[in-house]
Amino acid sequence: MKITIDRVDDAFQMEAKNERGQIITMDNSSASGGKDTGYRPMEMLLVAIGGCSSIDVIDILKKQREPLENLHVEINGEREPDKVPSLFEEIDLHFTLEGDLNDGKVKRALDLSLEKYCSVAKMLEKTAHITYSYTIKQTAK
Repeated sequence: MKITIDRVDDAFQMEAKNERGQIITMDNSSASGGKDTGYRPMEMLLVAIGGCSSIDVIDILKKQREPLENLHVEINGEREPDKVPSLFEEIDLHFTLEGDLNDGKVKRALDLSLEKYCSVAKMLEKTAHITYSYTIKQTAK
């Protein structure tokens, strides 16, 4: 796995590119001299845990033959106040899953992801307390 990062402007805007040529824009806040044109690096960590756990949940539910129609995740992170570096102390994920889904299987998929399989969660749990919840929006068969 290889990522390259190139500076784009005379301030903090950068582009990260993976080996497949996909690009993500990063920047600093305008209050810190950036232009707010991209994700901040700490936001990228929240994107990473949300994406990693979502991929796990989708995969696990497929294996359980659960008819997942849609998935939405809201992630909130709280960082240590007045510290440098300011690490995440709390991360909360709320999953909204749509489909004719079995509650027990959904809970099991989330437990497996966030407690066992999601590599990003396993790294972040070393400094942050990670919690999660979910809502199932049942759809008709």
